[in-house]
Amino acid sequence: MNIRMTLSSLALTILATLAFQDGPDAAPLDRAVATESEADLRPITVIALRHAEKGKDDPRDPGLAEAGTARAQELRAMLAHAGVTHIFATNYRRTQDTIAPLVAATGVEVVAYNPQDITGFAASMARLAPGSVAVVAGHSNTTPDLVKALGGQAGDLTSMRGMQVIPEEEYNRLYVLTLPSPEHKIPAPVTTLQLRYGE
Repeated sequence: MNIRMTLSSLALTILATLAFQDGPDAAPLDRAVATESEADLRPITVIALRHAEKGKDDPRDPGLAEAGTARAQELRAMLAHAGVTHIFATNYRRTQDTIAPLVAATGVEVVAYNPQDITGFAASMARLAPGSVAVVAGHSNTTPDLVKALGGQAGDLTSMRGMQVIPEEEYNRLYVLTLPSPEHKIPAPVTTLQLRYGE
């Protein structure tokens, strides 16, 4: 009994000595080495969508049709309280108009991206700060390309001129991708959730 008590006391003394070997202000032993568990491992969320229904006011750069304007409001209602930290869109009116209500509701400034460099854009998405929630407004061809470039699943698509695109009449598809934090040292899969919004 006395031997056990002595060994227990000795073990406690050794642990206390190790924990405070550099003085009482030193970090405890279990905090001495930074590990992945101490990093910010919150995932990055990317919400990718095609612009809403386009109008016929300009053959080169149309704005939104009435149905598209209504859909843009549905998008605002859906994501206004989703913790959006970044909003991206191409420089076309139809993408800018689609996310305009969300920009107004969140106060997040829209940033233009180049739809001709989806690979580079996807790489920049993967480097966003842990916990970021980014909304990306694109087109019938660029949105699936972005989803795939991020490692997600684009789902059933239509083939057009050798490309896989969102069907022309479909404007309600919305992808929610969860990317591992840039701080994640262990490989983790990208998850894809495909939703529909609006009428």
